[in-house]
Amino acid sequence: MIPSNMDSGTCPLGQFPCGNLSVCLPQLLHCNGHKDCLNGADEENCVDNSGWPKLFDTIQSARGNQASREEEPQEYECELDIYPEKCECKKKIVNCSSQEFQFVPPVSVNVTALDLKDNKIKSLADGAFDKYRDLEKLLLQNNRLRSISHLTFSGLFNLKMLFLSDNRIRVLKPEVFKDLHSLEWLILDNNRVAKIVPGAFMGLNSLYFLYMLNNSITEIPKNSLCSEMPRLNWLDLEGNQLNTISESVFQECITVLILRRNKISRIEQGAFTQMKKLVDLDLSVNQIVELPPSLFSNLEDLQQLNLSFNPLKHIPHSQFDLLSNLQSLIMEDIEIPNIHNRMFSSLVNLSHIYFKKFQYCSHAPHVRSCKPNSDGISSFEDMLANILLRVFVWVMACVTCFGNLFVICMRSFIVTENCQHAMSIKSLCCADCLMGFYLFCLGAYDIKFQGEYNKHAQIWMESRECKLVGSLAMLSSEVSVLMLTYMTLEKYLCIVFPFSHFRAGRAQTIGALAAIWGLGFLITVIPFFSYDTFGNFYGRNGVCFPLQSDSTEKSGARGYSVSIFLGLNLLAFVTIVFSYSSMFYSIHKTGAQTAERSVLSREVTIAKRFFFIVFTDALCWIPIFLLKAVSLTETEIPGTITSWVVIFILPINSALNPILYTMTTSSFQEKLKQCLQSKRHQLQDSGKSFTLVSIHTNTA
Repeated sequence: MIPSNMDSGTCPLGQFPCGNLSVCLPQLLHCNGHKDCLNGADEENCVDNSGWPKLFDTIQSARGNQASREEEPQEYECELDIYPEKCECKKKIVNCSSQEFQFVPPVSVNVTALDLKDNKIKSLADGAFDKYRDLEKLLLQNNRLRSISHLTFSGLFNLKMLFLSDNRIRVLKPEVFKDLHSLEWLILDNNRVAKIVPGAFMGLNSLYFLYMLNNSITEIPKNSLCSEMPRLNWLDLEGNQLNTISESVFQECITVLILRRNKISRIEQGAFTQMKKLVDLDLSVNQIVELPPSLFSNLEDLQQLNLSFNPLKHIPHSQFDLLSNLQSLIMEDIEIPNIHNRMFSSLVNLSHIYFKKFQYCSHAPHVRSCKPNSDGISSFEDMLANILLRVFVWVMACVTCFGNLFVICMRSFIVTENCQHAMSIKSLCCADCLMGFYLFCLGAYDIKFQGEYNKHAQIWMESRECKLVGSLAMLSSEVSVLMLTYMTLEKYLCIVFPFSHFRAGRAQTIGALAAIWGLGFLITVIPFFSYDTFGNFYGRNGVCFPLQSDSTEKSGARGYSVSIFLGLNLLAFVTIVFSYSSMFYSIHKTGAQTAERSVLSREVTIAKRFFFIVFTDALCWIPIFLLKAVSLTETEIPGTITSWVVIFILPINSALNPILYTMTTSSFQEKLKQCLQSKRHQLQDSGKSFTLVSIHTNTA
């Protein structure tokens, strides 16, 4: 049964309507391969073909696209009298590609297509093609052309396609294409054109497509493009050196404008005002910091807008108000600190939107397709995207809490001679218990947000609860690291320097433990002191742990996390490895002075124990060190790796510390055995007393 949610006339947050039916469905059911709407509307508009793909089909259909509709000729016999022997001829088409020609070879005057690409032609003589009045297609890409004379293409009145890409052309002289009245495609990619001279495109009255990718163009003359090419539809200037888009540079004739991979840092107000027919605008991969408030006025027909990979600092809520027909909005890798539903509410026809963070999708609830739908840690539906993570978070939480609580209870009941060591162990278990509580919180909030996490994602990551949960994990991690280091150094001094008489008393132990907890608490709360310096330190992902760095992280937060994970923690790990290595060497050196087998057996036992302690520390910390180091290079790390590190690897020490430092020690096992035997004897004695009392009562 499909639920109806249209009582209020609009779909609730995170749902979309089934076409003209009074039914709303969750966004995750859009294009899932199954018809959830009775009319199948949920499986429509799955592919984003807004903008130039749709326009290209429209243009080609309107113009007839004769080349694609013509039937393949059954006969391939050459109809030309003259053509080079090294070339291929079919009908009136000559293919002379890759033949190392240094000049234009002679062919019959009735040739219709001439392919000269991948040769070594350095220059074209004046009137080199003027006798080929039927020529429709001329391919000259990947040669060594440096310049073109204004008479080079004279007489080619029927030419429709001219490919000049991958040459060394620096300047386009005025009226160089003046006779190409029928030209529809002009490809000038990968040359060295630095400037478009006014009048360079004069005469191109039928030009539809102009491609000038990967040149060195720094400036475009005002009011010249459409006046020289009145039918120009498609202008691709990707990969050039443009840095400013001035007013009146682009005019009304253009419907597709691609300015990707330039160096645009400034766009003047009114730069696109005259472009009333514009359907697709690509401004991605530039250096745009700010957009003029009314930049998109008069662009009522715009269907696709790409602003991705620009360092935009602020986007006004009314920036897209006038783009009522926009169908696709691409904003990948853009941080939007002021994002709000108001920003996209006027885009009533928007069907596809692309963000940097999937959490932003909650601010465009009416859009059917929003990408990305996951960051690897969380998904559109759940705070923990992977079902294994959702199970493991509870397993690790239970193991961690149960093991540490068991040790705390047993250490409290069992009296030992070294009470200072027991105090340190219980303190370590308390710190590790916080990690278990952190995992329980993640599991609980994952259940709370189940099926609709995206609706709460942004609020959750900015909430006090997320900061508190993340700070608990940080406190647990750092106190545990410091505690293990302290206990290791204490044991190191006792074993390596047995005659130093170093034995920490009760007061010293309490002082050391208080200092460790105080330092851990200070490390945890410092990021709360200044939002301007640290930003949302604990709320950068759904699990609220500040492990991964990226380009948008504040420098203060990055430096602080590096000093903790690659400074303090790495130093602690090196100290532990060195200390245990020294301890084992000292024990081995002492044991080598005696030949007793019991000593050798004891050495093997100690070696195994030390190995597992160091191995588990390495298993937990080395992946964290590597992940933090790699993230500093701004290499994109999948969120899935981060989530597994936080959920499974980070708590390993907390889960195994009770086993390594308590449950597997011979002294604890002996004390536990004595305690259990004592309890058993007490039960037996109380049983005997009860029996004697019963006998006496019965006798009486």
